[in-house]
Amino acid sequence: MGGAILFFLLLAVVFLFSSSANACDRCLHHSKASYFSSASALSSGACAYGSMATGFFAGHIAAAMPSIYKDGAGCGACFQVRCKNPTLCSSKGTTVMVTDLNKSNQTDLVLSSRAFRAMAKPVVGADIDLLKQGIVDIEYQRVPCDYGNKKMSVRVEESSKKPNYLAIKLLYQGGQTEVVAIDIAQVGSSHWSYLSRSHGAVWVTDKVPTGALQFKFVVTAGYDGKMVWSQRVLPPNWEAGKTYDAGVQITDIAQEGCDPCDHHIWT
Repeated sequence: MGGAILFFLLLAVVFLFSSSANACDRCLHHSKASYFSSASALSSGACAYGSMATGFFAGHIAAAMPSIYKDGAGCGACFQVRCKNPTLCSSKGTTVMVTDLNKSNQTDLVLSSRAFRAMAKPVVGADIDLLKQGIVDIEYQRVPCDYGNKKMSVRVEESSKKPNYLAIKLLYQGGQTEVVAIDIAQVGSSHWSYLSRSHGAVWVTDKVPTGALQFKFVVTAGYDGKMVWSQRVLPPNWEAGKTYDAGVQITDIAQEGCDPCDHHIWT
């Protein structure tokens, strides 16, 4: 009975987070972007990916404004970004992953310098000239994160302390979705407890089951939501600082009801 109640509570969370306020990620937005001259500024970002941040998408990462960051739910989201200077910029742009919170009211995104340069035309010197602009007009929209055949992973944070405290973050989450709730249980058990989002991409619990651990992820994609069950993720001897294969990948694409801007979708 307790598991059923928890399931319906989590579904309520899905509908809460799938409201129209968050339903236009795929729409094309027009704004400005700047860049960090040092990638280390993003690797110490609010999502708490740490030094591994610069390894995502070959260092094409970004800090995003609060409505994209979504109190950490937007960490790991991918966006296609292109600048609108036809002299310096290509029509393709580049894909970036959100790893930090942008608190500036001048730009929606602050890109790593590598991502900023990648928006330039593939001609000698265009990327340097683009950097000299500092801030540029852009258009951007959310796109699925594509990690190929790589499964989603669960990283156990160094702050985790057996037997009573577990902190994790999800890595390599595919698709165009957000994880809005996580449940945990011993493998083979029906007694589930929940993790809370601590900060950025980090989830924590002080009610850690013993033995091998399984997870349920409540995932939203626009107006759609579902539960993804990973039946065995952490072994009984899990260790802080290690990363474990979740055995599943999320590939859902957002199905959204944003009629006012559907005709602006970037193709």
